[in-house]
Amino acid sequence: MNKFMDKDFLLDTESAKKLFHEYAENMPICDYHCHLSPQEIYENEQPSDISQLWLSGDHYKWRAMRSCGVDEKYCTGDATPKEKFLKFGETLGWCIGNPLYHWAHIELQRYFGIDTPLSAKTAEDIYERANKVISEGDFRPQTLIEKSNVKFVCTTDDPIDDLKYHKLLAQQDLPFRVLPSFRPDKALNIENDGFVEYIEKLGEVTNRKIKDITGVINALCERADYFNEVGCKVSDQAFNYVPYNFEDSAGKAFEKALKGKELTQGEIDAYKTCIMLYLGAKYKRLGWAMEIHIGAMRNNNTAMFNKLGADVGFDSVGDCEIAQPLSRYLDKLCDGDCLPKTILFNLNDKDNTVLATMLGNFQSSEAAGKIQFGPAWWFLDTMDGMTAQMKSLANLGVLGKFIGMETDSRSFTSYGRHEYFRRIMCRLIGRWVEDGWYADDDEMLKQIIQGICYNNAIEYFKF
Repeated sequence: MNKFMDKDFLLDTESAKKLFHEYAENMPICDYHCHLSPQEIYENEQPSDISQLWLSGDHYKWRAMRSCGVDEKYCTGDATPKEKFLKFGETLGWCIGNPLYHWAHIELQRYFGIDTPLSAKTAEDIYERANKVISEGDFRPQTLIEKSNVKFVCTTDDPIDDLKYHKLLAQQDLPFRVLPSFRPDKALNIENDGFVEYIEKLGEVTNRKIKDITGVINALCERADYFNEVGCKVSDQAFNYVPYNFEDSAGKAFEKALKGKELTQGEIDAYKTCIMLYLGAKYKRLGWAMEIHIGAMRNNNTAMFNKLGADVGFDSVGDCEIAQPLSRYLDKLCDGDCLPKTILFNLNDKDNTVLATMLGNFQSSEAAGKIQFGPAWWFLDTMDGMTAQMKSLANLGVLGKFIGMETDSRSFTSYGRHEYFRRIMCRLIGRWVEDGWYADDDEMLKQIIQGICYNNAIEYFKF
C-alpha cells in the first residue's frame, strides 16, 4: 500500500517520479487566468484564520458541504469561523475521489506543514494547529504568491475597471507581476438584467453617450487600449453556448435593448456575434490572447440566486452543441486575417474531441500552438478530467506545445492545484515512456515537461 499523499503521490512509475521531481516540481507558475482580487494583493493583509483563507469565497467547498446536508449558515452564513471549518472538515472526510480532498491536503502540507488527514475527528485539532501556524507566520497574499513560486498573475477584470490596484502593484518591487485581463461579459450579455445600466457606465468611463452598437464597439476598443497600457495580454469571454448569427440585425437588437424591449434569441446572438468579431480583431491588433470559456449553465437555483447572487456554487455543466458556430466564428476572423491567439475551454467533456480537432484548422506560424485547447476547467478540473484533456490533445494535436495549467481560483493557497496538475501530467507521460510509447529521451522530455509547466505559456503570452 502506498503512503497517504507522500512525496510520490500519483507518481506510479519510476519515469513519472523522475519527470516530476527533476523537471516539474520546482518550475515557476504562470497563472494566466484566475479570480484573485488585485485589491487584496495590494492591501496584503494577514488572514485572521484558516477559515478566512479557505472558506470565505470558495464555492467548490460550499457545494461539497451542501451535498453533505450542511446548513447554509456554515457555508455563506453567520456561523463562526471555527464552526464553518469544523463542518468543512467533517465534509471532506466523505469526499473520496473528489479533487477537493487532494487539493485541501496538498495545501495543508505545503503551507501549514500538516500531514494529518482532515476529517470530523481531526478538524478541531487541525483548525488550532493551522491557526497557530498563521499567527506565527506570514500568510499575506504577496507572501503566499511568492512562496508558491508564481511569476505572473492575470486577474479577471471588467472593461470599466480603473485598474487602480494593478497600477499600484506595478510600482512595488515584487518578485511577480499582477496583470489585468479584459472580461467584457457584461457588455456582451445583452439579454441580462442590468445591461442598459452597464452600457451607461461604459459610456461614462469613455466620456461618450452610447446610442448605437458602433458606440459600444468604440468604447470597448478604447478600454482595451487602456488595459493594454497597464500590461494586459489576455482577454476572456464566457459563453453558455457559442453565438453566431448574421441573419438578424445586431444594430436593431441593441436599439431594442436600450428601449427595454424583449429580444429574440436570433437578435441576442446577432449582437454578440457582431461585438465578438470586432473584439477578436482588436485583440489581434494588440497581440493579445483570446480566452473563450464555453459551456457553463449558470445560476440554476433561482431561490439561492435571489438570496446570495452569482458565483456561489449553483452552476453546472451545459450540453449545447458548439462545433459549427465556433468554427464559423474562428473562420470569419481568420478569413479577414483578424484571428488572435485563442485558448478554447470546454466545460463538458463530450466536447474534448471537438476542441482538440478544431485547433488544427486555424494554426499558423504566428505562434506555436496559436490555437490552444485550454486546460481542464472547473468541473473538469479533476484527475480524470485533466487526464482526458491531455490525452485528447496528445491524440489529435501537439501536447508538447500545450500552455498548461491555470488556477481559475479566488484563493491564495490554491496554487497547490498546479502541483496536482503537474503530478497527473507526469503520471500520464511517465506511463507512456515506461510502456515504450515515447522515447526515453531525457533532453526532449525535460523540454516537454518544463514547457507545459511554464515555458510554453511565457513564450505564448510574450510576458
